[in-house]
Formats: sequence, C-alpha cells, structure tokens
Amino acid sequence: MSNLSKLEFVALDISGKCYMSWVFDAEIHLDAMGLTNTMKDKKQASNQERAKGMIFLRHHIDDVLKMEYLTIKDPVILWNYFKDRYDHLKMVVLPQGRYDWTHLRLQDFKSISEYNSAMFKIISQLKLCDDNITNHDMMEKTFTTFRVSNMLQQQQYREMGFKKYSELISHFLVVDQHNGY
Repeated sequence: MSNLSKLEFVALDISGKCYMSWVFDAEIHLDAMGLTNTMKDKKQASNQERAKGMIFLRHHIDDVLKMEYLTIKDPVILWNYFKDRYDHLKMVVLPQGRYDWTHLRLQDFKSISEYNSAMFKIISQLKLCDDNITNHDMMEKTFTTFRVSNMLQQQQYREMGFKKYSELISHFLVVDQHNGY
C-alpha cells in the first residue's frame, strides 16, 4: 500500500534516481524538526528523537525499500545503508554535470531566461555532488559563450564591471526583453 498522507518531498524510490535531492530535502526537514542528530550519532539523540527520525525516513521512502529494510529500527543505520547503496550515484551525475557545464553556451539558447534556467539546473547538479561553481565561473561561462557576432557586446559587458552573475543576467534580461541578446 502506498503512503496516503502528503509527503513533504519526493519519496526515495528503489532506483535511487532522486537520492541526492532526497538526501538534501531530508536533511533540511530533519533540521527544521530538530532531528538532525538522529542521522549522525545515536548517542546524541534521545530514543524518542530517534523514533521520530525513523518514522520520518520511513514515511519518505518507497514501499519496496520499506520492506527491504523492515527490521531496521535505528535511523543512523538506515541512513548509512542508503548512503552505502546510493551515494555512488554522485559518480554518475558528476561527470554528466561537468559535461553539461562544459558544453553550456549562451548562443545555443533562444532566450536569456532559457539559458539562465539551464545554467542553474547544471549548477544544482554539481552542487549536489559537492562541486561548486562560483559567481566568477558563471560570469566567465556567459561571456565566453557569446555568439561570434556579438563579441563587441561581450567586451562592453565586461567593461561594465558586473560583480555578480545576478546583476549581469538581470541586465541581459532587460536587453533581451527589448531587442534580444
């Protein structure tokens, strides 16, 4: 039987395809509930806190996983089982994220909004794999992937001295709205 109550975020399924975002969501929710210690060290959490953490985890996993880990009562052990089982997915997502980052080009998008969305999707994947992209990296990626016909504009934008990617992209969005980039 599937969970009938509303989930705070997508449940972890047997394939583990959403594992990295699931871990992130689970950590945030457990932290908000004051149950972060239940996933780290059973000595730091009371029995009641560990039970709440276990209920929360079981509520956010697929029924097949519940059956596989039916006898586990300690959230630290369950958390570590999931880590051992699915953490390798970072090694799958990271190369794809780096490939996508390498091949991301402003000139391949019809609008700045589409480019910006693709940029943040890739960055999120990389961050989930502990690979951080800086503001400087984002600006350089944008500048270096201008259309060849817009190289003069690229130089002008560089000279404007934007310090943050958000400032640069806001400027682009205004320009894009009026006449395209």
